[in-house]
Amino acid sequence: MTNERTTPPPSPWKRIAVIGVLLAVVVSIMVMAFSWPAVTSSVKSLPVAVVGPAAAAEQVETAFETAAPDTFVFADAQDRADAVAQIEKRSVYGAIILGDAPEVLTSSAASPVVSQLLTAIAPTLQQQLNAAAQAQAAARGATLAEPVAVKATDVVPLADTDPRGSGLTAAAFPLTLGGMLGGILATLLIVGASRRLVAITGYVLVAGFALAGILQGWFGALQGDYLVNAGAIALTLLAISATIVGVASLVGRAGIAVGPVVFMLIANPISSATQPLEFLPQPWGAIGQWFPPGAAATLLRDLSYFPDAPTAFAWLVLAGWAAAGTVLALIGHFRAGVRMDVENEVAPARAHVGAHAA
Repeated sequence: MTNERTTPPPSPWKRIAVIGVLLAVVVSIMVMAFSWPAVTSSVKSLPVAVVGPAAAAEQVETAFETAAPDTFVFADAQDRADAVAQIEKRSVYGAIILGDAPEVLTSSAASPVVSQLLTAIAPTLQQQLNAAAQAQAAARGATLAEPVAVKATDVVPLADTDPRGSGLTAAAFPLTLGGMLGGILATLLIVGASRRLVAITGYVLVAGFALAGILQGWFGALQGDYLVNAGAIALTLLAISATIVGVASLVGRAGIAVGPVVFMLIANPISSATQPLEFLPQPWGAIGQWFPPGAAATLLRDLSYFPDAPTAFAWLVLAGWAAAGTVLALIGHFRAGVRMDVENEVAPARAHVGAHAA
């Protein structure tokens, strides 16, 4: 008797057509997901503080709103110190100081794009203030003694090791991929939900210290406390990888798809890692902060440059995803244990019945 290898029949043309269409749809969705933020983003609703007499502040706000509608959302500040405090807490992106020493305050650490935009306002503001001062002097029959000068000051600048902020923004996507890699490989290579949790816990701890060392000690992209940054990175990786492990423990390997679909196609484009969340169509900018990529990007920026900014929300988002993934994995673990016990009890009974029948 000879063993002949049978060649499988060719795939039906209908199946080939369906696969081709599905692949085209998948690629289209990917292009849309990654291109959509760049195509639809616009400069709008940027919170900026204004310091000065009410009449002068209202006049400046009206002038800028007329020149650039919906670009700024103005907030009141008592004085320059209060405006700086609001910037350091990330309540506003910058400030316009009126009065005897007019000034424009910016924060390149919050957003280099917005900082450049506010810096460009200084000449326009200077022109407006000089025109108003000259009109007042003319009304009194006098001449303007000295033109008003408006300077721009970066009160929270980027570090010299990352002057354009490119290192900080570039770190966001690898963190998403790193979290996905841990969850996917643990699901494919390790049997048992509890063992997968132990594996990813060890992975995120080692990776957290390693990545923080690279991003802070080598590249200089992160600032602040090394241990806190390492903890934030580890929790980010755990939030993503634990979710993948948890879903896969419940529904099988098909649950791995939660990584590419939820974290890469949905969460990453709206994470606001490369641009202010106000630039995205609302409410997508705010929604993005409820996912690990967005929370991590905001948290690492705040830890590096804005120690006075509230970070509880970002920490809770990351911890919530990590906890949810862990709970799902434990549910999957206990369900698998119950199923195995039932099978162990049923198997001897079936064997007994079979022997009796024989």
